[in-house]
Amino acid sequence: MSASGTVPAVQVVDTDRYPLSDPDDPAWHAVVARTRDELAELGCCVLPDFIRPSLREALERECAEIAPMAHTTVERVNAYNIAVDTPLPEGHPARVVMERGNAFVARDHVPVDAIIQQLYTSPLFVRFVADCFALPELHQLADPLSGLCLNVVGPGRAHPWHFDTNEFTVSMLTRQADEGGVFEYCPNIRSAEAENFADVADVLAGRGEHLVRRLELRPGDLQLFRGRFSLHRVSTVRGERARHTAIFAYSKRPGVVGSAERTRQLFGRVLPEHHAADAVRGDQLLD
Repeated sequence: MSASGTVPAVQVVDTDRYPLSDPDDPAWHAVVARTRDELAELGCCVLPDFIRPSLREALERECAEIAPMAHTTVERVNAYNIAVDTPLPEGHPARVVMERGNAFVARDHVPVDAIIQQLYTSPLFVRFVADCFALPELHQLADPLSGLCLNVVGPGRAHPWHFDTNEFTVSMLTRQADEGGVFEYCPNIRSAEAENFADVADVLAGRGEHLVRRLELRPGDLQLFRGRFSLHRVSTVRGERARHTAIFAYSKRPGVVGSAERTRQLFGRVLPEHHAADAVRGDQLLD
């Protein structure tokens, strides 16, 4: 650790298993190949023990320190995070309204020397993630609030079924709940060309259990996920401890910013950048 407290990405990551600084290492190619296969088949891949064991306590502590800054207003939302009073035909899945009880700490509250900030901004990490997604490059979101954030799910609360705004979501559990808080998702339930409203409606109505997969995540595991195309949620947290997850959001295109409605829901505030967000969408899907 430097005098400023900053830990470079190569000191944060278990580089014996994940050699971020050497794309020619056979271990890099093996990890990337496995990740690509799982993303293609399941829309999701977990890289266990990504963070060095010696830093996992610091990872949990840093995130716990900023968790009280989360915007915690409980909202009525739909899976597409568009306004719940949007005029839609009968039976449309966006007419299903759920209670979102999780909270988000915005990026402008994450210290510059925090472990999750060091990972998110590291060129080595971004290059590795891009390679895992079989892309020539990735970009941090231009959104000053949602590019990097901490998802806090307190006891008795949940993050209901939803799609992500960003195409490529990278996340890391930093603290487990005592009970519950299970990540559930429906692999590739929609595509850039097809919403597949029927299957989404089945999942929301409880008829789509055959479409749902569940993950057991541990602190320090890295999760790569195509969250724009896979419906997903975090089940209700039980016990005394909140569940904390760092979310690293990237896009194939520079300049991606969340919509004003989505930003208001997540952070309770909107900045000037969000009012022109629709101009940078790369598809015609609902948000």
